[in-house]
Amino acid sequence: MPAFIRIMPIATLNRASTKHKLPSLSILLGLIACPFTANANAGVPMLFLAMPALLMSLLPIIIIESVYYGQRLSLSFGQSLKTVSLSNLASTLVGVPVTWLLLLGIQIATGGGSAYGVDSNVDKVLAVTWQAPWLIPYEEDLNWMVPVAGLVLLFPFYFASWWSEYWVAKKVNASLPKTNIKYTVRNANRITYVLLACWPLGFWLFS
Repeated sequence: MPAFIRIMPIATLNRASTKHKLPSLSILLGLIACPFTANANAGVPMLFLAMPALLMSLLPIIIIESVYYGQRLSLSFGQSLKTVSLSNLASTLVGVPVTWLLLLGIQIATGGGSAYGVDSNVDKVLAVTWQAPWLIPYEEDLNWMVPVAGLVLLFPFYFASWWSEYWVAKKVNASLPKTNIKYTVRNANRITYVLLACWPLGFWLFS
């Protein structure tokens, strides 16, 4: 994750009032049909921290996966590079953001937009799992919350990348057995997502 935190507006649930909606978040959540009302003033949308790390990692990921695809699927480097480039663009620009939107919708719809504190261990766990898509701004705890939430989100992002990249890869290589492509994409993502984990781990250690 980048070594800085930009606090962004967030809306949370308010059972008593429907006033003071934040239009930007209303539009965002409207896309996933999740109505809500607002009563908080700030938070950390983790997608905006994850995307710079994903984009900066894109070139080495493409190189690593291209070599792996070529070996496992017996593709030329050119064909492997084409497959990996298109599939990674799809997962980075579509698969991951859509997954984050869905997770955010679940968070808001289930009451995860409200601040419950981080006084107990259970509260801390919920703050970086259930509320990982859009962190509640417990400012004194963000130094550990951001990297832990980043690690948590790598799991759903991994599955989003696997399936979106598999969909593209099988289209680009229609003559190859789909099962081979499916497990090659899965294993390639296992390798590169371990490397992506270095971003939040590095932030955590050096902060």
